[in-house]
Amino acid sequence: MLTQKLLDRPDRLIGLILIGNNFVNILAASIATIICVRLWGQNGIWIATAGLTFIILVFAEVTPKTLAALHPEKIAFPAVYVLTPLYKVCFFLVIGLNAITNGLLRLFGIRVEDGGNEHLSSDELKTVVNEAGALIPKRHQNMLLSVLDLEKVTVEDIMIPRNEISGIDLDEPLDEIIAQMKNTVHTRLPVYSDEIDNIEGFLHARQMIKLLAYNEEDLTKEAIKQAVTPVYFIPEGTPLNTQLLNFQRKKLRIGLVVDEYGDIQGLATLEDILEEIVGEFTTDIADTSKDISKEEDGSIIIDGSATIREINRSLSWELPTDGPKTLNGLILEYIESIPKAGTGFRLGGYPMEILQVKSNMIKSVRVWPELFISETVTE
Repeated sequence: MLTQKLLDRPDRLIGLILIGNNFVNILAASIATIICVRLWGQNGIWIATAGLTFIILVFAEVTPKTLAALHPEKIAFPAVYVLTPLYKVCFFLVIGLNAITNGLLRLFGIRVEDGGNEHLSSDELKTVVNEAGALIPKRHQNMLLSVLDLEKVTVEDIMIPRNEISGIDLDEPLDEIIAQMKNTVHTRLPVYSDEIDNIEGFLHARQMIKLLAYNEEDLTKEAIKQAVTPVYFIPEGTPLNTQLLNFQRKKLRIGLVVDEYGDIQGLATLEDILEEIVGEFTTDIADTSKDISKEEDGSIIIDGSATIREINRSLSWELPTDGPKTLNGLILEYIESIPKAGTGFRLGGYPMEILQVKSNMIKSVRVWPELFISETVTE
């Protein structure tokens, strides 16, 4: 509490410390000079200057300030019991000194009152985190940096694309729907008719269990419709930090991303956003991702629908993320045409080869590490 009171007015605290510091230094210099002059005459001035400079630097400046920088709280809390009574004794002197210095600063258009209201920018906070070193574990640093980067990432960057959404199509036969409910690996499934744009809602695993416990004549498509929960729609371009708060505020974990025309573009979940902060919930992403697989010859097979962010995170690459969201889109933008299977090129410094093209989309790509680059791979 006492420490916070002193920190509320840093100009007065600095004034108090400097008054005491300069008073002691000047007094010590005067006494040392008088003593040395009496002992060694005029040469005593130089002896006093050299000796006192050494003593002040070692014992009054470098050593205590280094100790305070290494253990700020251990030094600050006891020091407040000395500074507080000194502040009360020297109150009018400190106020007068601050009035003079603040007046001089105002002549240059600087207001001391405004300085306390300045906040660190996002980039400045990142610098603070990066320079924390051993004070913050590396994993915690990465998490803090990821939180600061959430505002730069939108739901489009982390959503499951429309064509990869797994859901229950009510136009399918009932026995196929029941089999899908029994074998699904997802906690929530979208329920729609014919296509995802005709969405009915989300069916939770708990409701699936209840439905599967029905008798055959009671388990109908109408019963499935009645068990779904309403759909939550997310506008495309929503920053992740905003969407995280929206999920928290609405007590939701999943939503469908729509464009300006209301067409569904993909599906975003709370887990996807959390993975942007803490990383994947698996040990080796490249070994578990269905879009990325390592071959015995050292090459890597990547599905064309894999997102750029997933690839960068999985393989520690630095492909550009400010354009297309998928590897297929990035390659098409780079080549500016639909490539044929067997086409080799280098993208972002990584040698690649098109393995399969289907329906004007790149289905799979082989990436060769630098060690295995052959002369057949061309720019």
